[in-house]
Amino acid sequence: MCGITGFIEWGRDLTQDSELLVNMTETLFRRGPDGHGTWISNPCAFGHRRLSVMDPENGAQPMTFQDEDSVFTIVYNGEIYNALELKSELQQRGHHFRTTCDTEVLLHSYAEWGPGCVDRLNGIFAFAVWDSVKQHVFFARDRLGVKPLFYSEQDGLLVFGSEPKAILKHPGVEASVDAEGLAEIFAIGPARTPGHGVYKELKELRPGHAMIYSQSGLRIYPYWQLQSVAHGDNVEQTAEKLRALLTDTVERQLISDVPLCTLLSGGLDSSALTALAVNYYKQTGQGQVHTFSVDYVGNDKHFKEHVFQPGADGPWIKRMVDELQTEHHYVLIDTDSLVEALDDATRTRDMPGMVDVDSSLLLFCHEIKKEATVALSGEAADEIFGGYPWFHRPELRDSGTFPWSVSSAFRAGLLSPELREHIQPLDYVERRYQEALAEVPALEGEDDNDAKMRVLSYLNITRFMPTLLDRKDRMSMGAGLEVRVPYCDHRLVEYVFNIPWHIKMTGDREKGILRKALEGLLPDDVLYRKKSPYPKTHNPAYLDAVRNQMLAVLDDPSSPILPLVDSKKLREIAATTDPTSHLPWFSQLMSGPQLFAYITQVNRWLKDYNVSIR
Repeated sequence: MCGITGFIEWGRDLTQDSELLVNMTETLFRRGPDGHGTWISNPCAFGHRRLSVMDPENGAQPMTFQDEDSVFTIVYNGEIYNALELKSELQQRGHHFRTTCDTEVLLHSYAEWGPGCVDRLNGIFAFAVWDSVKQHVFFARDRLGVKPLFYSEQDGLLVFGSEPKAILKHPGVEASVDAEGLAEIFAIGPARTPGHGVYKELKELRPGHAMIYSQSGLRIYPYWQLQSVAHGDNVEQTAEKLRALLTDTVERQLISDVPLCTLLSGGLDSSALTALAVNYYKQTGQGQVHTFSVDYVGNDKHFKEHVFQPGADGPWIKRMVDELQTEHHYVLIDTDSLVEALDDATRTRDMPGMVDVDSSLLLFCHEIKKEATVALSGEAADEIFGGYPWFHRPELRDSGTFPWSVSSAFRAGLLSPELREHIQPLDYVERRYQEALAEVPALEGEDDNDAKMRVLSYLNITRFMPTLLDRKDRMSMGAGLEVRVPYCDHRLVEYVFNIPWHIKMTGDREKGILRKALEGLLPDDVLYRKKSPYPKTHNPAYLDAVRNQMLAVLDDPSSPILPLVDSKKLREIAATTDPTSHLPWFSQLMSGPQLFAYITQVNRWLKDYNVSIR
């Protein structure tokens, strides 16, 4: 895992920009604290920060391969989980390797198969390859968008990077937002429309897409998309196939030359990954698996069950640690640290995000990094198997909008009249929602309920899941930690997407087919535990702190957010007895305290990034 950046400009001598390239690369220091490299050969300038995971001695980038008259140079962020199979095939085709890292395998794959190499990859990746024969740069991003790739293209210049901060360092790219970017922040955020970079001059290559930049211009195309096909397996066959797929996926992702751990919440998804890891370690004689969990000071006193968070994780974590005999590490976050880290989380994401859901993960990853460099996480199981409340609660499922964000009218009411008129937030959300619906691949002959749930599954995979993957990548890499997400294996996602809803709900339970697939692997009480989301703080001290921060922003005449919001309305909400009582305004974790923190984050972002509004 690493950070990549660079620029391509036709007709200029880029060697004079070597200092600029170094400065852009250094913005990604936290993604790659173990090494750095730059490469300039007209018309390309590539920069790389390295987090050493495979072959730490020999995997430096940018990496070049010369084959007769052809020269290929790569910068790459990610992991290729089928690298050994690809390497064997390439060797049979006459390729010779000098390292054991997957970067070299990927580079030779491009040299052998060109842009078609992406169809052969199993992994998480974002990369750029200069092809001297075709005189173009080829870019690709993994199928589910686990690894980010942003870019800005204008007037014969293309600038790219793993994070916006690297691109914004280039003098040709301005930190500005227009009406569309403001609508992303205030109506869609902390989600983002696929391909949207929020900043006016910034875009993100969509998951499953590739692009080629040459003197003829920029061409972008999908190399992978979800397809709807009839599911021919019965319940037993489906469960058997799921277990085999998940086992293979986890075992592939346990390969590492540096210390590895799993994130364990005691829930179904993380417990399953940890159990599979423990089994694999026993089979291969690798000793104990290290596990990590997070909680907050005061949650033992202040936690209150509710429909979106039905139970505390602590007893279940202990249950699984005792069951699996892992070497467990408890991370406890205090309120002051959580609040203080909100600013760092904004800078790490380069825009407002999921506030304390971000900052807690950033702090958590910093603690994990002291013991490990790679972690496995249960992210994305709820999106693909249908675990969230909005798959099951009719008022959310049938809301006629993105079901994790049903409070658009409430959110619009927090904006100044001028901004509401400028961005038309309700129309914007509706337009984005209709665009998403139009993408859904229909299955001929599917009954109405399965068709409806297929739509919901597609929306979750392509519109909600990227928000959490973005959070996971940015916060973990902000701590120099690589987090792998086995439930995002594209083979698993393709298969599960086409399982009919009644099979997914086997046993009349959310994620029922996954539970059945894991029978015998986990204790029954864990296997059938009701879903609980990522833990957040319930300490009233956090609510007080972020409320006071927001009020301080509203009291400061120089705050750049003031022309954009209805200060009176925000003050009224801040004055209510229980700002946490209304329906979450985003996902299942973001209510009153997160609203206050989000307003503060937006203000901090506008100020720190000197964002101009167009």
